[in-house]
Amino acid sequence: MRATAVILLVVCLLDFGHAWNCKEIKFKNLRQIDAGIGQVVATDTSQIPYYLVGDELIRLPGALSHITVGPAGIWGVNEAYAIYKYVAGNWVQAAGLLKQVDAGGDPFIVGANMNDGPFCLRSGATVGYKGPDSPLPWTGLTGLVKYYSCGPFICWAVNKDDDIFIMNLKPDCQNGGWTQIGGKLSMIEVASDGSVFGANSNGDVYTRDGITASKPEGTGWTQIPMCLKIKHVTYDLGRLWAISTSGVTMLCTN
Repeated sequence: MRATAVILLVVCLLDFGHAWNCKEIKFKNLRQIDAGIGQVVATDTSQIPYYLVGDELIRLPGALSHITVGPAGIWGVNEAYAIYKYVAGNWVQAAGLLKQVDAGGDPFIVGANMNDGPFCLRSGATVGYKGPDSPLPWTGLTGLVKYYSCGPFICWAVNKDDDIFIMNLKPDCQNGGWTQIGGKLSMIEVASDGSVFGANSNGDVYTRDGITASKPEGTGWTQIPMCLKIKHVTYDLGRLWAISTSGVTMLCTN
């Protein structure tokens, strides 16, 4: 399987290099990766969290199933759904339970719990959180989502049926509810510049076209050719990071 993945990756570079120049990088068996505001964090299949320094993934303490970085700082959750913020070189546990968390809001955070319930933590609480004595007023939102990500314009989410939704969410967690967007994705990520990327259940990668501050929902989806089946993507500062279902990590630019 590993040899097949490498051969396919070489073919992919030859076939699609004119659009996206992708290369395999040495990070093996990553489970999830998140890029934001010039930083990159990741977790592997052993739930080890990492922070990218140069070309090396530096191991962070603890064990996490999902990690995120953005204006609200570095946050993560573990297999027991416990929530943590990275403070002064250590993980500080926060109240609540989430299976997935995103720090891309400006600078609020959002996430989904084990029952697909969406939550938001307002900006004042995220930046100022430093330990159990800090207030942590989570706001429950309507609807059900399994994966939830925010950027500078709006938030995007997908549900258990891979339906796609957007929400105009304010830093104080006030919002106008969900609006469905055409298409199907199993995960979705919003970049620091508002760009949106996602992967579907078939391992295909898509990006949203036409996103601007005045039209944050964009205009349509464009598939990004990938020879490997992709399970997770993230994008920041012109770099698209992709993890294949076979455990290959790629870095793509266009």
